[in-house]
Amino acid sequence: MADVKETLLTAEGLKKLEEELMYYKSVRRIEVSERIKTAIEYGDISENSEYDDAKNEQAFIEGHIVELENKINTAKIIDESVKGDVVSVGSKVTVLDTMYNDELEYVIVGSSEADPFNNRISNESPVGKAILGKRKGDEVEVSTPDGPVTFKVLAIQ
Repeated sequence: MADVKETLLTAEGLKKLEEELMYYKSVRRIEVSERIKTAIEYGDISENSEYDDAKNEQAFIEGHIVELENKINTAKIIDESVKGDVVSVGSKVTVLDTMYNDELEYVIVGSSEADPFNNRISNESPVGKAILGKRKGDEVEVSTPDGPVTFKVLAIQ
């Protein structure tokens, strides 16, 4: 039996996945079912592009539902109330890019909730991996496509 990979989520992230799953099951499934029904009414389905499109969309929706169910079933909730002096999943971390003297703030989350544009980085990303387990004052070097970058941990919340 294969190892089941946990999906690290915040309580808010789990709620969003559950809402998305409900939407796909209760709205999207019905919409595509109606599209298929309408396409069948057009007659010969062997050369009916509307029918083919609807069946492809149905397959996508069913696959997405399975993916969401797997994430929910393997969810491990990140305890965001834990305060510590070590960077962990759920931590809000302020780091200094030592090359550009630029302060950056990240929230370390599981890969399912990563949103780099909103400073929510995955614990599996290069920066996330590098700062996990670090303490205030620690420096880490991260390999990036533009070369190595050094970060200094300034604060952990």
